[in-house]
Amino acid sequence: MRVSARYQLLASPRMSERVSIVLPCLNEIATVASVVTEAKEALCRAGVEGEVVVVDNGSTDGSAEAAAAAGARVIHERRRGYGAAYLGGFAAASGDVIVMADADASYDLAALPAFLERIRAGDQLVMGSRFQGHIARGAMPWTHRYIGSPLLSGLLNVLYRTGVDDAHCGMRAFRRDALPELRLHMPGMEFASEMVVNAARAGLRIGEVPVDYRVRGGRSKLRTVPDGWRHLRFLMLYSPTHLFLLPGLVLLLLGLLFLLILLPGPVVVLGRLFDIHVMVLGALLALVGFQILTIGLYAKTLAVTLRLQPMDRTLRVLRRVFSLERGLAAGAALFLIGFGVDFGIAARWVASGFGPLNEVRPALFALVAMLLGMQIVFSSFFLFTIELQVREPA
Repeated sequence: MRVSARYQLLASPRMSERVSIVLPCLNEIATVASVVTEAKEALCRAGVEGEVVVVDNGSTDGSAEAAAAAGARVIHERRRGYGAAYLGGFAAASGDVIVMADADASYDLAALPAFLERIRAGDQLVMGSRFQGHIARGAMPWTHRYIGSPLLSGLLNVLYRTGVDDAHCGMRAFRRDALPELRLHMPGMEFASEMVVNAARAGLRIGEVPVDYRVRGGRSKLRTVPDGWRHLRFLMLYSPTHLFLLPGLVLLLLGLLFLLILLPGPVVVLGRLFDIHVMVLGALLALVGFQILTIGLYAKTLAVTLRLQPMDRTLRVLRRVFSLERGLAAGAALFLIGFGVDFGIAARWVASGFGPLNEVRPALFALVAMLLGMQIVFSSFFLFTIELQVREPA
């Protein structure tokens, strides 16, 4: 098999560590044998000892037998999914360094020495970049190349500061001893995002090398909209700060601002009158914002409790400041303020002989104060219950 000129100069001295090339496989009879052969040749050219592990994910076309005949070690993973196949392969792999690729021949394994060079240089996770390499004509739909992959990679970089050019490239390499810090769990396509996100959160050193992307053999398993949504859903749900905390905090503060400014009476701004209707909007924003904010706190705390995420600065500050007693005291105080305002309104109504009232503004303020107070009280109980399960030190 011809070696790409791009990689001929990257062949490196013998590496003492063992390398496992893991290939997930689902009905890839057309290509799996040639990819196994290519992987074995790549290990020889790189001057390393290693193995090729093919993870059969329920093939019915003889792919597993073809891979074994070509010299791969074949394992069978019953759980369906891209991530499930890799998790099974990682558990079975014996190498000190694990290289990920595909059994569909889409990745040029001549890039292997470049990956190992970055590993030797100290990178703990090395990502391939199809955009820095050559993408063969017809290998990637234009919607993936110019819309989906750039947008998802950009969002991942904004949310998690990973700094990678191609966050969803399927050819990667990492040291086995980095696996515990990667905290990999997702069984589907979002596994690719999970690996990069958790590597960034764990502070692992991430490198990137160009890879050539070829036209795959056989039928593609990618589903543009469903798989894109799985990645987007994962990125957002894995970042409660951006999905819940920041929007909730903005809505809460904006709502409280409207309430407090309009509590004394109407306000004219740039010739426009802002009256009770805007105050009602402020009440809605404050209540909805606080609800979103508390959901974000629940999500972050639960993620740490379930070991899906490490403890971050937000939760460390919360644990230092928050206690059940402080939450109960703050909630009770806010409730009593609102109750006191309502009691005053009721007293004035009785004193007036139950006549007409013009107390909508203070009544609305009291309503919000009492509801927020009750939410703080019960949210404090719930957060404290979750916190009892967290074992990481502050």
